[in-house]
Amino acid sequence: MTTNQVRRDRGHIAYEVHGDGPLVVLAHGMGENRASYRHLVPLLVAAGHRVASVDVRGHGESSAGWPTYAPAEVGADLLAVVRDLDAGPAVLVGSSSSAAGVVFAATDAPELVTGIVQIGAFVGQPKLNPLLRMAMGAVLRSPRLFGMFHNTLFPVHRPDDDAAYRRSMVANLREPGRMAAVRGVIEPVEPHWTARAPQVRQPVLVLMGAKDPDFPDPGAEARAARRLFRTAEARMIEESGHYPHADRPQRTADELLGFLAVCAGA
Repeated sequence: MTTNQVRRDRGHIAYEVHGDGPLVVLAHGMGENRASYRHLVPLLVAAGHRVASVDVRGHGESSAGWPTYAPAEVGADLLAVVRDLDAGPAVLVGSSSSAAGVVFAATDAPELVTGIVQIGAFVGQPKLNPLLRMAMGAVLRSPRLFGMFHNTLFPVHRPDDDAAYRRSMVANLREPGRMAAVRGVIEPVEPHWTARAPQVRQPVLVLMGAKDPDFPDPGAEARAARRLFRTAEARMIEESGHYPHADRPQRTADELLGFLAVCAGA
């Protein structure tokens, strides 16, 4: 595996590329790294796609210490990867916190984006009672507690290598500046991605694990996201939690490949 880097104003964004064909760019959620997609990438490559999996700013092998982790900047980082590869336009896939970033990318540089996919997108700010809010405050400052929290997001099934991945993820989060990035990518900022969604002109796919524990009603959250866009579909991944690309990679790949075919013909 070769790690590529693209320079940005205050640091670099790390990514790796596999395969040949139309470009798909994958961005993970808070606290994770590009290995979150380790089970999905081979399936997309086998289907004839070039896949770039990105370490979101402050995560993985990307540099830490950015002045902002706002979704608009995450989206700009993904566009920088597309430009660096000179292989666009691309379909952008964002999981959890990165689902906001792909919306900004699609509206900021529509010529570089043929479609976007949101996995486990948050339409509104989660409403937590005071006790849960206090607990999440601790989780967002402790790599060990974040690892324990991450473990709860697989309520049905988990990959065979899940424990090893989580140990590696927690070790990365112990590096200086990493937990600040975890907090940064979910810091409320304006405009919220939902204000930009109506401006998206490309096809949109909303994917949601049917048993995602981050939402009281995952189906309702997916439908709420779908309604924000001009042209969008929402699909549920059965028996899946917050990371369907990890716990149900083949089912996720099937949905993505159908969508990628639509984008290719758009």
